[in-house]
Amino acid sequence: MIIGVPKEIKNHENRVSVTPAGVAELVANGHTVYVQSTAGVGSGLSDEEYIAAGATMLSTIEETYAIAEMIIKVKEPIEPEYKLIKKDQLVFTYFHFASHEPLTKAMIESGAVCLAYETVEKPDRSLPLLIPMSEVAGRMSVQEGAKFLEKPMGGRGILLGGVPGVKPGNVLILGGGVVGTQAAKKAAGTGANVTIMDVSIPRLRQLDDIMPANVFTEFSNKYNIMNAIKTADLIIGAVLIPGGKAPHLITRDMLKTIPKGAVMVDVAVDQGGCFETTRPTTHADPIYEIDGVIHYTVANMPGAVPHTSTLALTNATLPYAIRLANDGWKKSCTESRELRLGLNIVAGKVVYKGVSDAFNLPYTNVEEFLKD
Repeated sequence: MIIGVPKEIKNHENRVSVTPAGVAELVANGHTVYVQSTAGVGSGLSDEEYIAAGATMLSTIEETYAIAEMIIKVKEPIEPEYKLIKKDQLVFTYFHFASHEPLTKAMIESGAVCLAYETVEKPDRSLPLLIPMSEVAGRMSVQEGAKFLEKPMGGRGILLGGVPGVKPGNVLILGGGVVGTQAAKKAAGTGANVTIMDVSIPRLRQLDDIMPANVFTEFSNKYNIMNAIKTADLIIGAVLIPGGKAPHLITRDMLKTIPKGAVMVDVAVDQGGCFETTRPTTHADPIYEIDGVIHYTVANMPGAVPHTSTLALTNATLPYAIRLANDGWKKSCTESRELRLGLNIVAGKVVYKGVSDAFNLPYTNVEEFLKD
């Protein structure tokens, strides 16, 4: 198969979808890999390393899309890329369709096969291609939140861990999945008082068993959230509805009860955000303020630590990419339920229910494309 690795063009997105080690594996399996020049530089990976691994370098993103049967990316295509995507081309990347109607419509019109990292799902319901970036984003949410709590950054002037004789800050985490768990561990390590909320009692029980003594669990409902935000210094949104739009757990009206200068970090921004006031921001301009509350809502948080993120992501995606290249998407998705669940749009049809529900689009059972 002919594989294309374009350079990411989203704001401050320095990750790359395939490392030189990944190129070497794909080439060893008999595939041809084209990499856009400087695609890996932001992650500390040179063109020379890709060439040594067996890649052919291309000068432009247009050439990379034009030649490839399968495109492997990190982030969803943005508007300049829409016209580059071809009919029947396999695009393997994060899409988060349910939060972005223009992207959804563009990919329907393209006729491409869109296989989304975030909905590839194992039998135990874990999301193997979302987990590594969720781990990065969860830990980063505390790091960024702590930074913007500093007074020069506009925050309350709170040190999360406090000092002897001064109480630590209060961190509220909404969601007890991978993001929430990593955020809680990081926040607990600073010495903060941490409350993590979830709607699953079994999950809260697990968290209660594994977390340190300064992490408390609480059932997530509107009443408990409204009480908790009144004393929160840092609020982290970590809710995930696989393939669907995130629910708004904190409304605009609720902001009035949050302390002025508190920070809200919405890690669910890629799926529409779990705060009503969330709108995507960039690393170049990461925050905005509403009712005295700082919002950090960068849509590609792991892009700020690209060396770590690229290695973590490609460790997870490469085995799937090799399978897709070796067997083609139809055979791979027929034989693998994990990959089949990753299919979101195929040949102009929406085949993932969460996406069709988000925009009231017709839903087509993916099996119709796997019959041959």
